[in-house]
Amino acid sequence: QVQPVESGGGLVQAGDSLRLSCAASGRTFSNYHMGWFRQAPVQGREFVAGISRGGDSTYYSQSVKERFTTSRDNAKNMVYLQMNSLKPEDTAVYYCAASATGSYYYVPRGERQYDYWGQGTQVTVSS
Repeated sequence: QVQPVESGGGLVQAGDSLRLSCAASGRTFSNYHMGWFRQAPVQGREFVAGISRGGDSTYYSQSVKERFTTSRDNAKNMVYLQMNSLKPEDTAVYYCAASATGSYYYVPRGERQYDYWGQGTQVTVSS
């Protein structure tokens, strides 16, 4: 199993960039697809981005496509979310999660497909 721990959140202005990091403990990190979700106040958790086990496949929600990029370094047990051109509507708690579901190139997008979750990191974008 793996235990994700997010870092890198903070308060930024609209148009700024921010990079979130997720460190995942465990020897089997490369066996897991990794995903990023976010949850704004009084809203449900939504999928943001995901990356397959080897990093060959990525998938993004329409709301962040072409602004956010996810990557991973399996040698370091790390996954990243580069967020550019941030908007106030990106304000949320961001979660990193690990999934053992699916084939090598598959990117799970459903919350229930993820097995292990971090505690989340707050991102606040002011206008």
